[in-house]
Amino acid sequence: MLNYLEYGTASGNRPSLIIAHGLFGSGRNWGVIAKRLADSRHVITPDMRNHGTSPRASTQSYRDMAGDLAELIEAVGGPVDLCGHSMGGKTAMTLALLRPELIRTLIVADIAPVAYSHTQSMFIDAMRQVDLATLTRRSEAEAQLAAAGVEPALQSFFTQSLDVPNKAWRLNLDVLEAEMPKIVGWPEDLGGSFGGRCLFLSGGASDYVQAGHRDRIKSYFPAARFAKLPGAGHWLHAEKPREFEAALRTFLDSESAPAT
Repeated sequence: MLNYLEYGTASGNRPSLIIAHGLFGSGRNWGVIAKRLADSRHVITPDMRNHGTSPRASTQSYRDMAGDLAELIEAVGGPVDLCGHSMGGKTAMTLALLRPELIRTLIVADIAPVAYSHTQSMFIDAMRQVDLATLTRRSEAEAQLAAAGVEPALQSFFTQSLDVPNKAWRLNLDVLEAEMPKIVGWPEDLGGSFGGRCLFLSGGASDYVQAGHRDRIKSYFPAARFAKLPGAGHWLHAEKPREFEAALRTFLDSESAPAT
């Protein structure tokens, strides 16, 4: 089963909140937001397969990742509130369509149920250029990533998945590279819909969720509402953590969704 971190305890009739991270991330990346949300609820931040300390696997399909989350929910007790960012958001949407009974409320952070034309393989190339054998601290890896053309914010993000003492990445780079078409894609054979409450929360400066995606989103998630964090890009939770946290609280703790 997926490795995960827990924050807070169950409170009243509020279900557990599971936060599924994106590509190259880990549950630990969400620690600050999870700790703050845990003042009123139980929060779980898993490492997705081939990330962090969760099991390594030969595939990275959304059906497989949704199955991992389903196993976790069944172990901790569902239904749960589920938030997913980017790859984690697509996984959350897939699970909502396959096993809607496991989810009370769905929050999808800056991703749509569509295939994208970009790739993230250049970041895998950059990580492979880091000379792990000589590393003594994360800052040395950040400098090498900078030399490979990685922007500062992503240097820090990527090196959070670096195990300096063991001189290894906590990422299965080979599988992530091989499965990249599936990761940036979308399982088009998915049918059905999720009728529960659902928020698509996007970065105001991001182009991942476009107006043209709304009809497709509504076909899968007819109760979907939409909100934006002004000035935030794709990594909205890292760029605007307080605003992201506030948006989650507002949606999770109220019966009516935020205005579109």
